Amino acid sequence: MRILVVNVNTTPSMTHSIGEQAADAASPGTEIVPLTPPFGAESVEGNYESYLAAVAVMEAVRTHPGPFDAVIQAGYGEHGREGLQELLDVPVVDITEAAASTAQFLGRAYSVVTTLDRTVPLIEERLHVAGLSARCASVRASGLPVLELERDEKAAVDAIAEQAARAVREDRAEVICLGCGGMSGLAERVVERTGVPVVDGVTAAVTIAESLVRLGLSTSKVRTYASPRPKRILNWPPHAG
Repeated sequence: MRILVVNVNTTPSMTHSIGEQAADAASPGTEIVPLTPPFGAESVEGNYESYLAAVAVMEAVRTHPGPFDAVIQAGYGEHGREGLQELLDVPVVDITEAAASTAQFLGRAYSVVTTLDRTVPLIEERLHVAGLSARCASVRASGLPVLELERDEKAAVDAIAEQAARAVREDRAEVICLGCGGMSGLAERVVERTGVPVVDGVTAAVTIAESLVRLGLSTSKVRTYASPRPKRILNWPPHAG
């Protein structure tokens, strides 16, 4: 089994970290292929960057030369999953939905701890669109920019764990979701500080993607995610003559 794991930003070190976390979660015989988009922002922390990332991720997958059995979109709260589902005949799993759906097996209510406050509305909207918001107790911001997660891991764990503990204490959350692909690998340390299950979206997405492939299931094409109709698209890719 071969799974593409696509980072939504253009920071190679973050793609590497996400790929390592995905590989650690994968079953024997599953090959993880990390991808960095060909263009876009170094970190995704707003609507403009998210829509840009959506196009970049679709382009990275569309032009990937090798065969693959599933795709994971490794951006929390980002746009683009629906477009990938239209383009592909293999399962597409978004880490936002993977984390939230997994959390619902583990407790009555879950909270998401993410990076900056400006990303909170994006995550809330994506959870609502996915039908996963009813059991979301809160989405909390750690106050850390995405790239800061790599620069100071201890500070990142402290900030995330503080908001996670407050979500458990004040919002009555019973499960925590790590709300950024760049938080991969931090779950165990947040568990130690909170005493509740902590779901890493990358890990959850790998497990779900593997299960869908083994079950022989993929996206329904009868209506919402039917393949794009053939038509002429002007000036795309933009570098084409």
